[in-house]
Amino acid sequence: MNFRLMFRLIGVLLMVEGVAMSVATVIAIISNGDDMRALAISSLICIIPGLTAFFLSSGYSRTLMRREGFLAVTFSWVLISFAGCLPFVLSGYIPHLTDAFFETMSGFTTTGASIVDNIETFPRGLLFWRSMTQWLGGMGIIVLAISFLPGAGIGGMQLFNAESPGISVDKVSPRIYQTARKVWWIYVFFTLLETLLLMAGGMSWFDSICHSFSTMATGGFSTKHASIAHFQTPYIEYVITFFMIIAGSNFALLFLTIIGKPLKLFRDEEFRDYIFFILGFTVLIFAGLLITSDAGIEESFRNSLFTVVSIITTTGFVSADYLLWVPVLTILVFAIFFFGSSTGSTGGGIKIMRIIILLKNSYYELRRIIHPNAVIPVRFNKHCVSPKIVNNILAFFMFYVSIFFISSILLMIVVPDLATSMGAVASCMGNIGPGLGTVGPAFTYSHIPDVGKWFLSFLMVLGRLELLTVLVIFSPSFWKE
Repeated sequence: MNFRLMFRLIGVLLMVEGVAMSVATVIAIISNGDDMRALAISSLICIIPGLTAFFLSSGYSRTLMRREGFLAVTFSWVLISFAGCLPFVLSGYIPHLTDAFFETMSGFTTTGASIVDNIETFPRGLLFWRSMTQWLGGMGIIVLAISFLPGAGIGGMQLFNAESPGISVDKVSPRIYQTARKVWWIYVFFTLLETLLLMAGGMSWFDSICHSFSTMATGGFSTKHASIAHFQTPYIEYVITFFMIIAGSNFALLFLTIIGKPLKLFRDEEFRDYIFFILGFTVLIFAGLLITSDAGIEESFRNSLFTVVSIITTTGFVSADYLLWVPVLTILVFAIFFFGSSTGSTGGGIKIMRIIILLKNSYYELRRIIHPNAVIPVRFNKHCVSPKIVNNILAFFMFYVSIFFISSILLMIVVPDLATSMGAVASCMGNIGPGLGTVGPAFTYSHIPDVGKWFLSFLMVLGRLELLTVLVIFSPSFWKE
């Protein structure tokens, strides 16, 4: 194990996190909040050990093996979540370590599941840091370090692929740090654009920034307890819906679109199916609301579209409580929990590409039974998908479904409610936020026992790193030479 390089990585990440906290400290100072001291101290606690680890790890080998990449990424995400919860604990707004860690892990993994029942009483510095954890985690804090600190000596394909396995680096740039940097600039561009459009709709500059952070990260943290429903403005809901769709798209293809190659995006099979699923579920739920609710046509359409986009992109913003709809519509919404957005996006879940390949492979298997001697390959974007990739997707799907059912049963030991347990597990694994039962859109996770919160925190990072990056560490063969 190349522990020196992993130690250097940890140092760099702590410094990046400390600098981000210092920005939140400035917001606290500007707003004269009582959280400025906690944020400043937390920033120093991150920066000083980070600098120490960075300089003490000199003389290391820059060769990072695949196994070390998995371990480094998983451990780093847990560590930055522990460090990131310091402002909440030191300020006293979330004094309990379990709750603070859950909130921070939910932020960095862009889950958006919260234990805070009175979020509007929080000072601006903490609210800004809470939203920033999602923004940093959306594109990946390790990818950020690789992007803008190539001279730090932590760059490597193994780290990039372990943290962001869906991004196709060969589509953007031959060098990994250049790819990461371009993707991050696209991320920043859309964040700024959304901020300006939200401000144009009457949202304050502070709320606009925080909600743009959460939207582009597909995170879902809001500065208001009622989430987007607080603003009751169709313009704001449509703007956020548009940017949630953007955030759920492949950022490599978005980059090519911006530089003048839009056909790359619209010819992409995954993007077309992604839009198709959004429209299909929106039409179904819209029709159901028209029949079963008293809301008008525009309001029913807006609530349908916003909810579908929010769930399928795993953002988790709320404009309407889907648990108040008729059961068949709630079941449809819960089904979307298992879709996810595009590969190479900031969204979680199984991902559209995997679902399409699974559906195609299942259909072709029927044809293979009828024509046993025929060679019928699975094609995606007009290219044959190798059997190795199909098997990998099948394994991922089986792991995902198995972990969901086993975890739901385990969580029921401490949360004896089937709907709540299944909703919480599906939400945390898919990095969505709101679930079912007592963790639905109108509730928080504050009532979940501590052991349940630690377990759900594990599921968050498991889902964010797409299962295999974390699960492989628990394999006995991983630790053998």
